[in-house]
Amino acid sequence: MDPELFRQQLQAAGFEQITLVTREPEGFLDAHTHPFEARALILSGEITLVCQGQEQRYRPGEIFHLALAEPHTERYGPQGVTYLVGRK
Repeated sequence: MDPELFRQQLQAAGFEQITLVTREPEGFLDAHTHPFEARALILSGEITLVCQGQEQRYRPGEIFHLALAEPHTERYGPQGVTYLVGRK
């Protein structure tokens, strides 16, 4: 998906805070939550999320969604990950 189109979709869905995030290669975050809902488009690299015992890997062009306060872990690929994310 085109990042500009994704940005427009985020704004239309009420995601007012939109930012670019880059995480380090082979990095990870243990179980945590966020005080916001998040929808993100992977631009480069990859991220693996584990939510409710389900593991899912996301690569460029794919979109992930996390509900408000949804417990999850994050693991980044060998090139790290860069994604465009909307938060609300």
